[in-house]
Amino acid sequence: MEWNFASAEDLVAAMRAGEVTSAELTDEAIARIERDDEVINAICVPDFDRARSAARHADQARARGEDRPLLGVPVTVKESYDIAGLPTTWGMPPHRNHLPAEDAVQVSRVKAAGPVVLGKTNVPLGLQDIQSFNDIYGTTTNPWDPERTPGGSSGGSAAALASGFGALSLGSDIAGSLRTPAHFCGVYAHKPTLGLVANRGMVAPSEPALPAELDLAVVGPMARTARDLMLLLDVMAGPDPLTLGVAYRLALPPARHERLSDFRVLVLDDHPCIPTGAAVRAGVNRVADALADGGARVERHSPLLPDLAEAATIYMQLLISGAVARFPVESLEQLRNRVAGLSADDRSLDTVRLRAMLFSHRDWLDAHHLRELHRHAWRRLFAEFDAVVCPITPTPAFPHDHSPNPMARRIDVDGVEYPYFDQLVWAGLATMPGLPATAVPAGRSPEGLPVGVQLIGPMFEDRTPLRLAELLEQRIGGFRPLR
Repeated sequence: MEWNFASAEDLVAAMRAGEVTSAELTDEAIARIERDDEVINAICVPDFDRARSAARHADQARARGEDRPLLGVPVTVKESYDIAGLPTTWGMPPHRNHLPAEDAVQVSRVKAAGPVVLGKTNVPLGLQDIQSFNDIYGTTTNPWDPERTPGGSSGGSAAALASGFGALSLGSDIAGSLRTPAHFCGVYAHKPTLGLVANRGMVAPSEPALPAELDLAVVGPMARTARDLMLLLDVMAGPDPLTLGVAYRLALPPARHERLSDFRVLVLDDHPCIPTGAAVRAGVNRVADALADGGARVERHSPLLPDLAEAATIYMQLLISGAVARFPVESLEQLRNRVAGLSADDRSLDTVRLRAMLFSHRDWLDAHHLRELHRHAWRRLFAEFDAVVCPITPTPAFPHDHSPNPMARRIDVDGVEYPYFDQLVWAGLATMPGLPATAVPAGRSPEGLPVGVQLIGPMFEDRTPLRLAELLEQRIGGFRPLR
């Protein structure tokens, strides 16, 4: 039997039953990587010698009677996580030789659960793109069409999963970086509630690995099934032992419902800032029909929904001002002159992004106050609904675009071009208030490209969208192997 596309849950069961060993699974995964990854380029830092050693140790541990949640399961890790002895570069050439001395807290947690780490997966420069290419490791291609991107910044992880390179992967998300690659590659991902999962050691190589609370950014699981997402999230979730973990222990509430017929779901497919392409709209409708057929209460409108245009503006303000603080622009004077020439009536998101590059702390506090008002509005909405279904981006995976100025790029939505970063508004809908969101496969475009949607849930009720994802998987199917 070929095991490369089996779920982590099934691999654990097979190893427990003696049907296969971790060493066999690891050798099979490495053989597949060596066969297929020359084109896909998902595994930018292979670690095969240590992987084979870890697999032998896992088999020995199981023979001694040990049984950890991920014992012996082949997995991958996004390049941006620190792994002792492997480079962490974030695709930035000045840091190509940066070797961290310690594992990221999530790498330590996952290793304690017993998996086999095959290597690290590719990212865009500085994790700052919706694609995955850089001058150190080159370009990762979409397994379904090598002329298209797998997404970013966890594009290498999504491409690896779609290609059968390990059963699970660790990713991160600030601008859809878990959800967009899952959508483009036909796999699953979960953006946890902000603050649910400790992030220490998922840090740029120029910075110390501090237990800091990040704004907007989260780390989270990627997989080929909804149940595997929960399996990995249970390993990852919890506060950093150096800070909140000194006093707090995690107790995630159960999913609100177990049966699909008990769910109350709001379905969205229109955004005031950018249209939804036909292929993605069809995916949203496919999920909505499955929900209704399963007896769920499905609504298309609600007066409780926060203003989507305002939400997009607040998100862009927080995202761009934070990004500029971490990666300063080269010429502030030129930027000030450009912003000064903008019309006061210009409310486009391009203009919002330019102005956010010059935000003062007071400007940021004003945006944060508006965020808190939106969070309160979401709390009211989730008193009436259990989840919101909506797009992740307006289109399936788009062709590679390596033009050097991302602000000048365009995204084609059914033949009409829009500013490249406007496609982030759907991802920002959950990111700005810090809500959990699960990316699930929702079929194929007419060209055969994967299409996904996201299930947004109430804050710290991550099991609710994850359970809904599992129920949808049972009704409409999930990941389909390439070959």
